[in-house]
Amino acid sequence: MSTGLDITVPTTEATPVTRLDAVVIGAGITGIYQLYKMRELGLNVRAYETGSGVGGTWYWNRYPGARVDSQAEIYNYWISEELYKAWKPSERFPAQPETEAWLNFVADQLDLRKDIQLNTRIVSAHYQEDTGRWDVRTADGEHIDTRFLLTCCGPLSAPLINRFPGQESFRGEVHHTGLWPKAGVDVKGKRVAVVGTGATGIQVIQSMAPEVALLKVFVRTPQYMVPLKNPKYSQADWDHWTSRFHETKQRVRSTFAGFDFDFANKPWAELTPSERTRILEKFWAEGSLSMWLATFPEIFFDEKIGEVVSEFVREKMRERLRHDPDLCRVLIPTRHTFGTHRVPLENGYLEVYLRDNVEAVDCRASPIERIVPEGIQTADGRIHDVDVIVLAVGYDAGTGGLARIDIRGRGGRSLKELWQKDIRTAMGFQVHGYPNLFMTTAPLAPSAALCNVPTCAQQQVDWIVGCVDYARRNGKKVIEATKEFEDEWVRHHDELASATLLSKTNSWYMGANVEGKPRRLVAYAGGVGAYNSQCDEEAAKGYPGFAMR
Repeated sequence: MSTGLDITVPTTEATPVTRLDAVVIGAGITGIYQLYKMRELGLNVRAYETGSGVGGTWYWNRYPGARVDSQAEIYNYWISEELYKAWKPSERFPAQPETEAWLNFVADQLDLRKDIQLNTRIVSAHYQEDTGRWDVRTADGEHIDTRFLLTCCGPLSAPLINRFPGQESFRGEVHHTGLWPKAGVDVKGKRVAVVGTGATGIQVIQSMAPEVALLKVFVRTPQYMVPLKNPKYSQADWDHWTSRFHETKQRVRSTFAGFDFDFANKPWAELTPSERTRILEKFWAEGSLSMWLATFPEIFFDEKIGEVVSEFVREKMRERLRHDPDLCRVLIPTRHTFGTHRVPLENGYLEVYLRDNVEAVDCRASPIERIVPEGIQTADGRIHDVDVIVLAVGYDAGTGGLARIDIRGRGGRSLKELWQKDIRTAMGFQVHGYPNLFMTTAPLAPSAALCNVPTCAQQQVDWIVGCVDYARRNGKKVIEATKEFEDEWVRHHDELASATLLSKTNSWYMGANVEGKPRRLVAYAGGVGAYNSQCDEEAAKGYPGFAMR
Protein backbone atom coordinates (compact mmCIF):
# COMPACT_ATOMS: atom_id res chain seq x y z
CA MET A 1 0.00 0.00 0.00
CA SER A 2 1.44 3.34 -0.99
CA THR A 3 1.65 6.05 1.66
CA GLY A 4 2.16 8.94 -0.75
CA LEU A 5 5.12 10.35 1.18
CA ASP A 6 7.33 10.65 -1.88
CA ILE A 7 4.73 11.65 -4.47
CA THR A 8 5.23 15.17 -5.83
CA VAL A 9 4.25 16.90 -9.02
CA PRO A 10 6.11 19.82 -10.59
CA THR A 11 4.57 23.29 -10.53
CA THR A 12 5.45 26.69 -11.85
CA GLU A 13 6.52 27.69 -8.33
CA ALA A 14 10.04 27.24 -6.99
CA THR A 15 8.96 24.47 -4.63
CA PRO A 16 7.30 21.24 -5.72
CA VAL A 17 3.81 20.26 -4.63
CA THR A 18 3.19 17.20 -2.51
CA ARG A 19 0.17 15.44 -3.96
CA LEU A 20 -1.91 13.30 -1.61
CA ASP A 21 -5.33 11.72 -1.42
CA ALA A 22 -5.79 12.93 2.16
CA VAL A 23 -4.15 15.24 4.68
CA VAL A 24 -4.73 14.63 8.38
CA ILE A 25 -4.12 17.64 10.61
CA GLY A 26 -2.92 16.47 14.00
CA ALA A 27 -1.37 13.32 15.45
CA GLY A 28 -3.16 13.02 18.75
CA ILE A 29 -5.68 10.38 19.76
CA THR A 30 -7.97 11.19 16.82
CA GLY A 31 -5.30 11.90 14.23
CA ILE A 32 -3.54 8.61 14.88
CA TYR A 33 -6.77 6.70 14.34
CA GLN A 34 -7.77 8.78 11.29
CA LEU A 35 -4.41 8.10 9.66
CA TYR A 36 -4.69 4.39 10.39
CA LYS A 37 -8.21 4.10 8.95
CA MET A 38 -7.53 6.14 5.82
CA ARG A 39 -4.46 4.07 5.15
CA GLU A 40 -6.68 0.98 5.38
CA LEU A 41 -8.61 2.35 2.40
CA GLY A 42 -5.40 2.29 0.41
CA LEU A 43 -5.17 6.07 0.14
CA ASN A 44 -2.04 8.18 -0.08
CA VAL A 45 -2.31 9.96 3.27
CA ARG A 46 -0.03 11.89 5.58
CA ALA A 47 -0.60 13.35 9.04
CA TYR A 48 0.92 16.73 9.88
CA GLU A 49 1.70 17.51 13.52
CA THR A 50 2.95 20.79 14.99
CA GLY A 51 4.70 19.08 17.90
CA SER A 52 7.93 17.14 17.84
CA GLY A 53 6.11 13.97 18.87
CA VAL A 54 2.75 12.27 18.64
CA GLY A 55 0.15 12.52 21.39
CA GLY A 56 -1.80 15.74 20.83
CA THR A 57 -3.25 16.75 24.18
CA TRP A 58 -0.86 14.38 25.90
CA TYR A 59 2.13 15.89 24.13
CA TRP A 60 1.33 19.52 24.93
CA ASN A 61 -0.20 19.23 28.42
CA ARG A 62 2.85 18.33 30.51
CA TYR A 63 1.96 20.50 33.49
CA PRO A 64 2.40 19.07 37.00
CA GLY A 65 -0.44 16.71 37.93
CA ALA A 66 -1.77 16.18 34.40
CA ARG A 67 -3.67 12.90 34.11
CA VAL A 68 -6.72 11.44 32.38
CA ASP A 69 -10.11 11.52 34.06
CA SER A 70 -11.61 8.67 32.03
CA GLN A 71 -10.73 5.17 33.22
CA ALA A 72 -7.88 3.56 31.27
CA GLU A 73 -10.07 0.65 30.19
CA ILE A 74 -12.28 2.99 28.15
CA TYR A 75 -9.72 5.68 27.36
CA ASN A 76 -8.50 3.34 24.69
CA TYR A 77 -8.59 2.21 21.10
CA TRP A 78 -10.95 -0.51 19.91
CA ILE A 79 -8.87 -1.40 16.86
CA SER A 80 -8.22 -4.98 17.97
CA GLU A 81 -8.28 -7.11 21.07
CA GLU A 82 -4.58 -7.81 20.57
CA LEU A 83 -3.64 -4.12 20.64
CA TYR A 84 -5.85 -3.54 23.69
CA LYS A 85 -4.18 -6.39 25.57
CA ALA A 86 -0.67 -5.38 24.60
CA TRP A 87 -0.50 -2.28 26.83
CA LYS A 88 -1.33 -2.63 30.52
CA PRO A 89 -1.96 0.69 32.28
CA SER A 90 -0.38 1.07 35.70
CA GLU A 91 -3.48 2.60 37.29
CA ARG A 92 -7.08 3.49 36.71
CA PHE A 93 -6.37 7.11 35.72
CA PRO A 94 -2.84 7.25 34.28
CA ALA A 95 -0.71 10.39 34.42
CA GLN A 96 0.45 12.31 31.36
CA PRO A 97 3.81 10.59 30.82
CA GLU A 98 2.18 7.17 30.72
CA THR A 99 -0.58 8.28 28.36
CA GLU A 100 1.93 9.89 26.01
CA ALA A 101 4.02 6.70 26.09
CA TRP A 102 0.92 4.63 25.29
CA LEU A 103 0.12 6.75 22.22
CA ASN A 104 3.71 6.38 21.02
CA PHE A 105 3.35 2.63 21.54
CA VAL A 106 0.20 2.58 19.39
CA ALA A 107 1.90 4.60 16.65
CA ASP A 108 4.73 2.07 16.60
CA GLN A 109 2.48 -0.99 16.73
CA LEU A 110 0.50 0.29 13.74
CA ASP A 111 3.64 1.41 11.88
CA LEU A 112 2.30 4.94 11.51
CA ARG A 113 5.43 7.04 11.96
CA LYS A 114 6.46 6.83 8.30
CA ASP A 115 3.25 8.70 7.45
CA ILE A 116 3.49 11.37 10.17
CA GLN A 117 5.36 14.61 9.55
CA LEU A 118 6.30 16.23 12.86
CA ASN A 119 7.35 19.80 13.61
CA THR A 120 5.02 21.03 10.87
CA ARG A 121 2.21 23.53 11.33
CA ILE A 122 -0.57 23.85 8.76
CA VAL A 123 -1.26 27.56 8.26
CA SER A 124 -3.76 27.60 5.39
CA ALA A 125 -6.05 25.40 3.32
CA HIS A 126 -7.92 26.82 0.32
CA TYR A 127 -10.46 24.87 -1.71
CA GLN A 128 -9.88 24.88 -5.47
CA GLU A 129 -13.26 24.79 -7.20
CA ASP A 130 -11.83 23.96 -10.61
CA THR A 131 -10.15 20.76 -9.36
CA GLY A 132 -12.28 19.85 -6.35
CA ARG A 133 -9.10 19.64 -4.27
CA TRP A 134 -7.50 21.52 -1.37
CA ASP A 135 -4.39 23.69 -1.61
CA VAL A 136 -2.69 23.33 1.77
CA ARG A 137 0.35 25.29 3.01
CA THR A 138 2.65 24.78 5.99
CA ALA A 139 4.53 27.37 8.05
CA ASP A 140 7.73 26.11 6.45
CA GLY A 141 6.43 26.79 2.94
CA GLU A 142 5.51 23.25 1.93
CA HIS A 143 2.72 23.17 -0.65
CA ILE A 144 0.31 20.22 -0.55
CA ASP A 145 -2.40 19.31 -3.04
CA THR A 146 -4.97 16.94 -1.51
CA ARG A 147 -8.46 15.73 -2.28
CA PHE A 148 -9.57 15.28 1.34
CA LEU A 149 -8.74 17.53 4.27
CA LEU A 150 -9.30 15.75 7.60
CA THR A 151 -8.97 17.93 10.69
CA CYS A 152 -8.10 16.19 13.94
CA CYS A 153 -7.07 19.29 15.87
CA GLY A 154 -8.90 18.37 19.08
CA PRO A 155 -11.62 20.33 20.87
CA LEU A 156 -9.18 21.88 23.36
CA SER A 157 -6.10 22.74 21.32
CA ALA A 158 -6.16 26.53 21.00
CA PRO A 159 -4.85 27.89 24.31
CA LEU A 160 -5.90 31.38 25.37
CA ILE A 161 -2.43 32.80 25.84
CA ASN A 162 -2.55 36.61 26.04
CA ARG A 163 -5.28 37.00 28.60
CA PHE A 164 -4.27 40.09 30.56
CA PRO A 165 -2.93 43.57 29.80
CA GLY A 166 0.74 43.98 30.59
CA GLN A 167 1.50 40.29 30.41
CA GLU A 168 4.69 40.91 28.42
CA SER A 169 6.03 43.22 31.16
CA PHE A 170 6.29 40.50 33.82
CA ARG A 171 9.89 39.96 34.94
CA GLY A 172 9.38 36.33 35.84
CA GLU A 173 8.11 33.32 33.86
CA VAL A 174 4.61 32.96 32.38
CA HIS A 175 3.44 29.51 31.27
CA HIS A 176 0.12 28.33 29.87
CA THR A 177 -0.71 24.79 30.97
CA GLY A 178 -1.48 23.79 27.39
CA LEU A 179 2.01 24.80 26.22
CA TRP A 180 4.06 23.46 29.11
CA PRO A 181 7.81 23.23 28.39
CA LYS A 182 9.20 19.75 27.80
CA ALA A 183 12.00 20.49 30.23
CA GLY A 184 9.51 21.40 32.92
CA VAL A 185 9.35 24.50 35.09
CA ASP A 186 11.34 24.81 38.31
CA VAL A 187 8.96 26.13 40.97
CA LYS A 188 10.63 24.69 44.05
CA GLY A 189 10.89 27.34 46.72
CA LYS A 190 9.40 30.04 44.47
CA ARG A 191 6.37 32.28 44.70
CA VAL A 192 3.83 30.99 42.18
CA ALA A 193 0.49 32.32 40.96
CA VAL A 194 -2.05 29.98 39.36
CA VAL A 195 -4.84 31.72 37.45
CA GLY A 196 -7.84 29.44 36.95
CA THR A 197 -9.51 26.68 38.94
CA GLY A 198 -11.03 24.45 36.29
CA ALA A 199 -10.05 20.81 35.81
CA THR A 200 -6.51 21.72 34.74
CA GLY A 201 -5.96 24.36 37.39
CA ILE A 202 -7.04 21.95 40.10
CA GLN A 203 -4.49 19.36 38.97
CA VAL A 204 -1.71 21.97 38.94
CA ILE A 205 -2.63 23.48 42.30
CA GLN A 206 -2.79 20.22 44.23
CA SER A 207 0.53 19.12 42.70
CA MET A 208 2.52 22.35 43.16
CA ALA A 209 1.43 23.35 46.65
CA PRO A 210 3.92 21.16 48.58
CA GLU A 211 6.88 22.37 46.46
CA VAL A 212 6.52 26.13 46.36
CA ALA A 213 7.33 28.78 48.93
CA LEU A 214 4.06 30.58 48.26
CA LEU A 215 1.07 29.68 46.10
CA LYS A 216 -1.49 32.31 45.22
CA VAL A 217 -4.58 30.86 43.51
CA PHE A 218 -6.72 33.37 41.63
CA VAL A 219 -10.28 32.06 41.85
CA ARG A 220 -12.99 33.55 39.64
CA THR A 221 -15.34 30.60 39.04
CA PRO A 222 -15.21 27.95 41.77
CA GLN A 223 -16.05 24.41 40.71
CA TYR A 224 -17.87 21.42 42.09
CA MET A 225 -15.57 18.42 42.13
CA VAL A 226 -15.42 14.71 42.85
CA PRO A 227 -12.59 13.01 44.81
CA LEU A 228 -10.54 10.75 42.55
CA LYS A 229 -10.16 7.05 43.40
CA ASN A 230 -7.13 5.82 41.51
CA PRO A 231 -6.14 2.23 42.36
CA LYS A 232 -3.10 0.59 40.80
CA TYR A 233 -3.84 -2.03 38.16
CA SER A 234 -2.34 -5.47 38.44
CA GLN A 235 -2.07 -7.89 35.53
CA ALA A 236 -5.12 -9.68 36.95
CA ASP A 237 -7.05 -6.39 36.86
CA TRP A 238 -6.12 -5.85 33.23
CA ASP A 239 -6.95 -9.45 32.35
CA HIS A 240 -10.43 -8.76 33.72
CA TRP A 241 -10.85 -5.79 31.38
CA THR A 242 -9.35 -7.48 28.35
CA SER A 243 -11.78 -10.38 28.83
CA ARG A 244 -14.57 -7.81 28.43
CA PHE A 245 -13.07 -6.12 25.36
CA HIS A 246 -15.94 -6.77 22.93
CA GLU A 247 -18.62 -6.10 25.53
CA THR A 248 -17.08 -2.78 26.58
CA LYS A 249 -16.44 -1.75 22.98
CA GLN A 250 -20.17 -2.03 22.26
CA ARG A 251 -21.22 -0.57 25.58
CA VAL A 252 -19.42 2.76 25.25
CA ARG A 253 -21.10 3.45 21.90
CA SER A 254 -24.56 3.42 23.43
CA THR A 255 -24.23 5.36 26.70
CA PHE A 256 -24.93 9.06 27.21
CA ALA A 257 -21.28 10.17 27.37
CA GLY A 258 -19.30 7.32 25.86
CA PHE A 259 -18.32 5.73 29.17
CA ASP A 260 -19.05 2.19 30.34
CA PHE A 261 -21.50 3.59 32.91
CA ASP A 262 -24.79 5.36 32.27
CA PHE A 263 -27.91 6.73 33.92
CA ALA A 264 -29.63 3.59 35.18
CA ASN A 265 -31.36 4.65 38.37
CA LYS A 266 -35.08 5.11 38.82
CA PRO A 267 -36.36 8.58 37.90
CA TRP A 268 -35.80 11.15 40.62
CA ALA A 269 -39.55 11.57 41.23
CA GLU A 270 -39.97 7.86 42.01
CA LEU A 271 -37.38 7.87 44.80
CA THR A 272 -37.61 8.98 48.40
CA PRO A 273 -35.12 11.56 49.71
CA SER A 274 -33.21 8.85 51.57
CA GLU A 275 -33.03 6.68 48.43
CA ARG A 276 -31.67 9.61 46.45
CA THR A 277 -29.04 10.25 49.09
CA ARG A 278 -27.97 6.60 49.09
CA ILE A 279 -27.46 6.74 45.33
CA LEU A 280 -25.45 9.95 45.57
CA GLU A 281 -23.29 8.51 48.35
CA LYS A 282 -22.66 5.37 46.30
CA PHE A 283 -21.44 7.28 43.26
CA TRP A 284 -19.53 9.81 45.33
CA ALA A 285 -17.55 6.94 46.83
CA GLU A 286 -16.97 5.45 43.38
CA GLY A 287 -14.44 8.22 42.68
CA SER A 288 -15.00 8.80 38.97
CA LEU A 289 -17.11 10.87 36.59
CA SER A 290 -19.97 8.46 37.24
CA MET A 291 -21.05 10.92 39.95
CA TRP A 292 -21.78 13.31 37.08
CA LEU A 293 -22.78 10.98 34.26
CA ALA A 294 -24.49 8.02 35.93
CA THR A 295 -26.56 9.42 38.80
CA PHE A 296 -29.54 11.48 37.63
CA PRO A 297 -29.99 12.93 34.13
CA GLU A 298 -32.46 15.38 35.67
CA ILE A 299 -29.50 17.51 36.85
CA PHE A 300 -29.14 18.67 33.26
CA PHE A 301 -32.77 19.81 32.95
CA ASP A 302 -34.35 20.58 36.34
CA GLU A 303 -32.81 23.37 38.38
CA LYS A 304 -34.54 22.30 41.60
CA ILE A 305 -33.14 18.78 41.33
CA GLY A 306 -29.77 20.22 40.35
CA GLU A 307 -29.83 22.36 43.48
CA VAL A 308 -30.45 19.34 45.73
CA VAL A 309 -27.50 17.48 44.20
CA SER A 310 -25.41 20.65 44.37
CA GLU A 311 -26.10 21.03 48.08
CA PHE A 312 -25.05 17.41 48.62
CA VAL A 313 -21.69 18.20 47.00
CA ARG A 314 -21.34 21.56 48.73
CA GLU A 315 -21.67 19.93 52.13
CA LYS A 316 -18.93 17.46 51.23
CA MET A 317 -16.75 20.42 50.31
CA ARG A 318 -17.58 22.36 53.47
CA GLU A 319 -16.52 19.44 55.63
CA ARG A 320 -13.16 19.24 53.91
CA LEU A 321 -12.65 23.01 54.23
CA ARG A 322 -13.41 22.69 57.97
CA HIS A 323 -16.34 25.05 57.46
CA ASP A 324 -13.94 27.99 57.18
CA PRO A 325 -16.37 30.75 56.12
CA ASP A 326 -13.92 32.65 53.91
CA LEU A 327 -12.67 29.56 52.09
CA CYS A 328 -16.21 28.23 51.63
CA ARG A 329 -17.31 31.56 50.18
CA VAL A 330 -14.47 31.65 47.65
CA LEU A 331 -14.19 27.95 46.74
CA ILE A 332 -17.74 26.57 46.79
CA PRO A 333 -19.98 27.32 43.78
CA THR A 334 -23.36 28.92 44.26
CA ARG A 335 -24.03 30.53 40.87
CA HIS A 336 -24.47 27.34 38.88
CA THR A 337 -25.65 23.86 39.74
CA PHE A 338 -23.65 20.64 39.76
CA GLY A 339 -23.05 19.19 36.32
CA THR A 340 -23.71 22.31 34.26
CA HIS A 341 -19.98 23.05 34.11
CA ARG A 342 -17.20 20.53 33.51
CA VAL A 343 -16.83 18.42 36.68
CA PRO A 344 -13.18 17.92 37.68
CA LEU A 345 -11.75 14.96 39.55
CA GLU A 346 -9.26 15.84 42.29
CA ASN A 347 -6.98 14.39 44.92
CA GLY A 348 -6.58 16.56 48.01
CA TYR A 349 -7.30 19.81 46.19
CA LEU A 350 -9.43 21.46 48.86
CA GLU A 351 -7.00 20.58 51.62
CA VAL A 352 -4.35 22.60 49.79
CA TYR A 353 -6.06 25.79 50.97
CA LEU A 354 -5.54 24.79 54.60
CA ARG A 355 -1.77 25.05 54.12
CA ASP A 356 0.09 28.09 55.46
CA ASN A 357 1.79 28.72 52.09
CA VAL A 358 -1.43 28.89 50.03
CA GLU A 359 -3.73 31.87 49.54
CA ALA A 360 -7.02 31.93 47.64
CA VAL A 361 -7.51 35.29 45.93
CA ASP A 362 -11.19 36.07 45.31
CA CYS A 363 -11.38 37.39 41.75
CA ARG A 364 -15.12 37.85 41.93
CA ALA A 365 -14.63 40.45 44.66
CA SER A 366 -11.54 41.93 43.03
CA PRO A 367 -10.81 40.81 39.45
CA ILE A 368 -7.36 40.68 37.89
CA GLU A 369 -6.78 44.10 36.35
CA ARG A 370 -3.40 43.64 34.73
CA ILE A 371 -0.02 41.99 34.98
CA VAL A 372 2.84 44.21 36.12
CA PRO A 373 6.60 43.56 36.27
CA GLU A 374 6.33 42.34 39.88
CA GLY A 375 3.30 40.07 39.42
CA ILE A 376 -0.48 40.43 39.26
CA GLN A 377 -2.46 43.56 40.07
CA THR A 378 -6.09 43.18 41.14
CA ALA A 379 -8.87 45.74 41.00
CA ASP A 380 -8.44 46.65 44.67
CA GLY A 381 -5.00 48.04 43.80
CA ARG A 382 -3.13 45.19 45.43
CA ILE A 383 -0.01 43.88 43.68
CA HIS A 384 0.65 40.18 44.23
CA ASP A 385 4.41 39.67 43.95
CA VAL A 386 5.31 36.32 42.37
CA ASP A 387 8.14 34.67 40.44
CA VAL A 388 6.08 32.39 38.16
CA ILE A 389 2.60 32.81 36.70
CA VAL A 390 0.74 29.68 35.57
CA LEU A 391 -2.18 30.38 33.25
CA ALA A 392 -4.78 27.63 33.60
CA VAL A 393 -7.25 29.81 31.74
CA GLY A 394 -8.44 27.34 29.13
CA TYR A 395 -8.99 27.28 25.39
CA ASP A 396 -11.05 28.57 22.53
CA ALA A 397 -12.99 25.31 22.68
CA GLY A 398 -14.38 23.48 19.69
CA THR A 399 -13.70 26.18 17.11
CA GLY A 400 -10.26 27.50 18.01
CA GLY A 401 -8.12 24.74 16.56
CA LEU A 402 -9.60 25.26 13.10
CA ALA A 403 -10.14 29.02 13.30
CA ARG A 404 -6.39 29.49 13.76
CA ILE A 405 -5.85 27.99 10.30
CA ASP A 406 -6.80 30.10 7.28
CA ILE A 407 -9.42 27.71 5.88
CA ARG A 408 -11.31 28.97 2.85
CA GLY A 409 -14.01 27.09 0.99
CA ARG A 410 -16.02 27.77 -2.14
CA GLY A 411 -15.83 31.39 -3.27
CA GLY A 412 -13.02 32.06 -0.81
CA ARG A 413 -15.37 31.96 2.20
CA SER A 414 -13.49 31.95 5.50
CA LEU A 415 -14.36 29.37 8.16
CA LYS A 416 -12.99 31.64 10.86
CA GLU A 417 -15.21 34.52 9.75
CA LEU A 418 -18.24 32.23 9.54
CA TRP A 419 -17.73 30.92 13.07
CA GLN A 420 -17.18 34.43 14.39
CA LYS A 421 -20.78 35.11 13.36
CA ASP A 422 -22.48 31.71 13.72
CA ILE A 423 -21.01 28.42 14.94
CA ARG A 424 -22.61 25.75 12.79
CA THR A 425 -21.84 22.31 11.34
CA ALA A 426 -23.63 19.31 9.87
CA MET A 427 -23.42 16.70 12.65
CA GLY A 428 -19.96 18.03 13.48
CA PHE A 429 -18.60 16.41 10.30
CA GLN A 430 -18.75 19.16 7.71
CA VAL A 431 -19.73 22.76 7.07
CA HIS A 432 -21.71 23.66 3.95
CA GLY A 433 -19.47 25.48 1.49
CA TYR A 434 -16.34 23.49 2.37
CA PRO A 435 -16.37 20.36 0.17
CA ASN A 436 -14.17 17.41 1.13
CA LEU A 437 -13.34 19.01 4.48
CA PHE A 438 -14.17 16.57 7.26
CA MET A 439 -13.89 17.47 10.94
CA THR A 440 -13.66 15.47 14.16
CA THR A 441 -14.32 16.61 17.75
CA ALA A 442 -15.83 19.73 16.21
CA PRO A 443 -18.82 21.88 17.30
CA LEU A 444 -22.31 20.36 17.46
CA ALA A 445 -21.05 16.82 18.02
CA PRO A 446 -20.82 15.22 21.48
CA SER A 447 -17.05 14.92 21.27
CA ALA A 448 -16.64 18.68 21.51
CA ALA A 449 -17.27 18.46 25.27
CA LEU A 450 -19.76 15.84 26.47
CA CYS A 451 -18.01 12.58 25.61
CA ASN A 452 -15.11 10.34 26.52
CA VAL A 453 -12.90 11.49 23.64
CA PRO A 454 -11.60 8.11 22.37
CA THR A 455 -15.17 6.80 22.14
CA CYS A 456 -16.50 9.67 20.03
CA ALA A 457 -13.31 10.23 18.07
CA GLN A 458 -13.24 6.66 16.81
CA GLN A 459 -16.94 6.70 15.97
CA GLN A 460 -16.55 9.91 13.99
CA VAL A 461 -13.48 8.67 12.13
CA ASP A 462 -15.27 5.42 11.25
CA TRP A 463 -18.21 7.40 9.88
CA ILE A 464 -15.96 9.68 7.82
CA VAL A 465 -14.04 6.74 6.40
CA GLY A 466 -17.31 5.02 5.55
CA CYS A 467 -18.56 8.14 3.77
CA VAL A 468 -15.34 8.55 1.77
CA ASP A 469 -15.36 4.87 0.84
CA TYR A 470 -19.01 5.07 -0.25
CA ALA A 471 -18.24 8.06 -2.50
CA ARG A 472 -15.22 6.39 -4.07
CA ARG A 473 -17.10 3.15 -4.76
CA ASN A 474 -19.78 5.18 -6.51
CA GLY A 475 -17.36 7.18 -8.62
CA LYS A 476 -17.80 10.44 -6.67
CA LYS A 477 -14.91 12.74 -5.88
CA VAL A 478 -16.51 15.61 -3.97
CA ILE A 479 -18.60 15.42 -0.79
CA GLU A 480 -20.34 18.44 0.73
CA ALA A 481 -23.00 18.82 3.40
CA THR A 482 -26.12 20.42 1.96
CA LYS A 483 -27.33 23.72 3.40
CA GLU A 484 -30.72 22.16 4.12
CA PHE A 485 -29.20 19.32 6.13
CA GLU A 486 -26.90 21.65 8.02
CA ASP A 487 -29.80 23.99 8.86
CA GLU A 488 -31.84 21.02 10.05
CA TRP A 489 -29.00 19.77 12.26
CA VAL A 490 -28.41 23.22 13.80
CA ARG A 491 -32.13 23.51 14.62
CA HIS A 492 -32.17 20.03 16.15
CA HIS A 493 -29.02 20.78 18.15
CA ASP A 494 -30.37 24.08 19.47
CA GLU A 495 -33.69 22.57 20.49
CA LEU A 496 -31.91 20.00 22.61
CA ALA A 497 -29.44 22.52 24.01
CA SER A 498 -32.11 25.05 24.97
CA ALA A 499 -33.88 22.41 27.05
CA THR A 500 -30.80 21.95 29.24
CA LEU A 501 -29.35 24.00 32.06
CA LEU A 502 -26.01 23.89 30.23
CA SER A 503 -27.22 26.57 27.83
CA LYS A 504 -28.16 28.88 30.69
CA THR A 505 -24.70 29.03 32.26
CA ASN A 506 -21.55 30.95 31.39
CA SER A 507 -18.84 28.39 30.71
CA TRP A 508 -16.52 27.34 27.92
CA TYR A 509 -19.26 24.93 26.88
CA MET A 510 -21.13 28.03 25.69
CA GLY A 511 -18.08 29.94 24.46
CA ALA A 512 -18.44 32.39 27.34
CA ASN A 513 -14.71 32.33 28.08
CA VAL A 514 -13.85 33.97 24.73
CA GLU A 515 -14.87 37.59 24.25
CA GLY A 516 -17.15 38.06 21.23
CA LYS A 517 -17.61 34.35 20.56
CA PRO A 518 -21.14 33.47 19.40
CA ARG A 519 -23.16 31.89 22.16
CA ARG A 520 -23.99 28.29 21.27
CA LEU A 521 -23.46 25.03 23.15
CA VAL A 522 -20.40 23.56 21.45
CA ALA A 523 -21.35 19.95 22.19
CA TYR A 524 -24.36 17.91 21.12
CA ALA A 525 -26.59 17.44 24.16
CA GLY A 526 -28.62 14.47 22.94
CA GLY A 527 -26.14 11.88 24.13
CA VAL A 528 -23.61 9.65 22.43
CA GLY A 529 -25.98 6.75 21.87
CA ALA A 530 -28.60 8.92 20.17
CA TYR A 531 -25.97 10.71 18.09
CA ASN A 532 -24.43 7.43 16.92
CA SER A 533 -27.86 6.11 15.91
CA GLN A 534 -28.48 9.18 13.76
CA CYS A 535 -25.05 8.85 12.16
CA ASP A 536 -25.71 5.17 11.41
CA GLU A 537 -29.10 6.05 9.92
CA GLU A 538 -27.58 8.73 7.66
CA ALA A 539 -25.00 6.24 6.40
CA ALA A 540 -27.58 3.47 5.87
CA LYS A 541 -29.64 5.81 3.65
CA GLY A 542 -26.65 6.61 1.45
CA TYR A 543 -25.69 9.95 3.07
CA PRO A 544 -28.61 12.03 1.72
CA GLY A 545 -27.51 15.07 3.72
CA PHE A 546 -24.15 15.09 1.97
CA ALA A 547 -24.21 15.89 -1.75
CA MET A 548 -21.73 13.90 -3.83
CA ARG A 549 -20.50 14.51 -7.33
